Amino acid sequence: MDATLPPNRSDAALSALRRRPTTSPQRVTAGRGPVATRATYWRRRLATAVLVVVLVLLTAQAGAALSGGGPASAPVVSGHGSDVVRVVVRPGDSLWSIAERVAPGADPRPVVDALVAARGGAPLQPGETIEWGG
Repeated sequence: MDATLPPNRSDAALSALRRRPTTSPQRVTAGRGPVATRATYWRRRLATAVLVVVLVLLTAQAGAALSGGGPASAPVVSGHGSDVVRVVVRPGDSLWSIAERVAPGADPRPVVDALVAARGGAPLQPGETIEWGG
């Protein structure tokens, strides 16, 4: 078995093929060495951390706006020992959502009936105060 080479390849071409690097060459920075790579690493980490914090804050703000949470969501009970309940209507409120806000965890149907009786069937207006004997 005799190994023959193709006629157009020389020894120089074969040695160049053998010396081809198996890994990609490392990037050469302008005299800084690994310091530039370390700075890039921390800059990317900082940018990612800032992005995560901004996204968390935006998500929390959107969640609070959608749920309508906050001190305005609690009903205002007034009077000295009286059972009068006052609720301020917010944009997007319905009688059902007001009933769930006034009596969380309870059946809202009796509260809705009381609200309908107190309002006389008039449509809700944002900013309006509803009073009824709770």
